[in-house]
Amino acid sequence: MAILKAFKGLRPPVEITKDVASRPYDVLNSEEARLEAKGNEYSLLHIIKPEIDLPESVDIHSQPVYDKAKENFELFKNKGYLIPDKEEHLYIYAQTMFGKTQYGIVGCASVDDYMNGIIKKHELTRKDKEEDRMNHVRITNANMEPVFFSYPAEAEIDEIVAKIVSTQKPVYDFVAVDGVGHHFWVIADKNINDKLTELFARISYFYVADGHHRTAAAALVGNEKRTKNPNHRGDEEYNYFLAVLFPDDQLTIIDYNRVVQDLNGLDKETFINKLKDVFVIEPKGKDIYKPDRLHNFGMYLDGEWYSLTAKQGTYNNNDPVGVLDVTILSQKVLDEMLDIKDLRTSNRIDFVGGIRGLEELEKRVDSGEMKVAFALYPVSMKQLIDIADTGNIMPPKTTWFEPKLRSGLVVHLLD
Repeated sequence: MAILKAFKGLRPPVEITKDVASRPYDVLNSEEARLEAKGNEYSLLHIIKPEIDLPESVDIHSQPVYDKAKENFELFKNKGYLIPDKEEHLYIYAQTMFGKTQYGIVGCASVDDYMNGIIKKHELTRKDKEEDRMNHVRITNANMEPVFFSYPAEAEIDEIVAKIVSTQKPVYDFVAVDGVGHHFWVIADKNINDKLTELFARISYFYVADGHHRTAAAALVGNEKRTKNPNHRGDEEYNYFLAVLFPDDQLTIIDYNRVVQDLNGLDKETFINKLKDVFVIEPKGKDIYKPDRLHNFGMYLDGEWYSLTAKQGTYNNNDPVGVLDVTILSQKVLDEMLDIKDLRTSNRIDFVGGIRGLEELEKRVDSGEMKVAFALYPVSMKQLIDIADTGNIMPPKTTWFEPKLRSGLVVHLLD
C-alpha cells in the first residue's frame, strides 16, 4: 500500500507568493528563465535555474551552477522568502484552467515505494537528466519542486477535500501570467491529516503523471543518504520526497504532436501513396484538422490538412503499447517510411505540446523548418494506467499534462 506523509513545509509569505512561484525547471530554457525572472528577486527560478545569475557562457551542468543554487537557497531562507512551518501538514493545491479546477493533495511520497514499484512510471528516464536533478537535490538538501502523481479516485478523499475548500479560505490564491489560477490550503487539523494518511494507505499504487526525472532523482538521493548514514532509522525526512497527488478522474492529458524535417527522399505523391497502405486518407483543405477519436490523425503537408485513420490490422487492441496512436505513427510512418528509428536521438524530428495549438504545427511547416506535421489524439488516463500496471513503457513524448504545477508554493527539506 502507498504512503503519503505530512511534513513541515518551507513556504513563501503570502504577499510575495505570486512572485516566488515559477514554472517547473524543465519547461523553459535558460534564456526564457532569464527573461521570466528579470527584475524579480523572489522568483524560485534563481534556485531551480541558477544559471540565470551566472554568465551566459557557463555550462548549466557545471559545479558553479549547483553551488549557485545552494547559495540562492540559503539567501531565500535568510531573507524570509521561504519560511518553515512549525508543524507537519498535508496541503491542498488546486489549479483552475479553462474553467475547470483539479484538486491535489501535497505531501511526501516514500523512497521505498518508488524502489519497490508501488509508485509506477510509464516513461524511461535518461541518466544525464537524472544526475542533473540529483546534483541539485544533493546540494540544496531539499526537494525544491514537487512531482506530479495520480491515484485512483477515492470518494472519501474527495469529500474531505471538498469540505475544506468550501469552508476555508485558501492561504494562497492567485492567477499566473498564463491565466491559470493557483489555490493552496494548509490542512491545519491533525485529525484530518491523519485521516488522509490512513485513506491513502489503502491505495495500492501511485502513478507518475509528470516529472519522471525529478521522481527518480529524489528517490535515488534519498536512497543514497540512507546508505551513507550508519545510524539510519527509516523515519528520516530523506526517506520521503515532495509530491502532489491528483485523482485520476480530474486530470486532463492533451495532445503531444510531431513535426518532421523531411520525407526521407520521397516526393509528396509517393509519400501519400505509401500512407494509403496504412490509413484511410481524407483531404481537408486549408482549415486545421484536429483528430477527434483514437487512431485518427491530422497531417499538415504543403499547406494542406489531411485526416488519416489507421486501418484495422495496423494495430493490436490487446497490446497496451501497440494500440497507442504514438506507437502506430512511430512504427508505421516515422520508422518504416521516414527512417526515424530512435525518437530520443534523431535530429530530424521535434515534438510540440498541444498547449501551443495546431497553429504551431502550421507555423513550423510553413516556415520551411519542417516538411510535415502530425497531430495526435491525446492518450487517456486509463491508457496511462494500463501501461504502468502491465510494466510497459510509453514511447517518448506521449503525454502532456496541463496545467503545470507551479514550483515554490512549498519546499521539502531532507533533514
